[in-house]
Amino acid sequence: MAGIDWQHNTFYHRFLLRHLPNPCARVLDVGCGTGAFAAELADHADHVDAIDRSPVMIDAAEQRSPSNVTYLLGDILDQPLPDETYDAIVSISTLHHLPLDEVLPVLAKALRPGGVLAAVALPRTDLPRELPIELLAALGHRALGAVFAVLRAAGRGDWHARESNDADMPVVLDPPLTTRQVRQQVRALLPGARVRRLVYWRYSLVWHKPIG
Repeated sequence: MAGIDWQHNTFYHRFLLRHLPNPCARVLDVGCGTGAFAAELADHADHVDAIDRSPVMIDAAEQRSPSNVTYLLGDILDQPLPDETYDAIVSISTLHHLPLDEVLPVLAKALRPGGVLAAVALPRTDLPRELPIELLAALGHRALGAVFAVLRAAGRGDWHARESNDADMPVVLDPPLTTRQVRQQVRALLPGARVRRLVYWRYSLVWHKPIG
């Protein structure tokens, strides 16, 4: 099983990149971890601010820091963010660590009118309602894992391989909210936002801040 294991977070990088506005001057990456996604964002934005509250993660991220990425050590709920500044705010596997009713207003305030908030996070299992997608995820994980392992062995790239410091990332074994519960909270906080369950044990949140 270990040989076909793969990193689900990197699998959804492309999903988030598709939601970046063009042009994109400034992006905030919330919960940047080891900086893998911030480094990708640096190719799509003039400047990236990347924040994480783990000193271990920030130290690892700074080892691969492009010149247009600024890493910030701190809690997003305590960090003084400039109002209406970011063209996009993105996050991978961080929102389920935070109270949505506190963090989403903070992010909304920092987003410029017309900007986009795009996040992927872990939902609580919602059975039996989501049994079909759970079965699909289990089967797909193994099938894609085998394909990715073959591609890595052939020298065709890292194909969502787990990094050695993945074990240092904080893990929530039982996220507090199902996708349905997230959707209910988000509707009240960010009218017009879209929340949907993704296949590989994640949900997505996409919101375009209204102009005016």
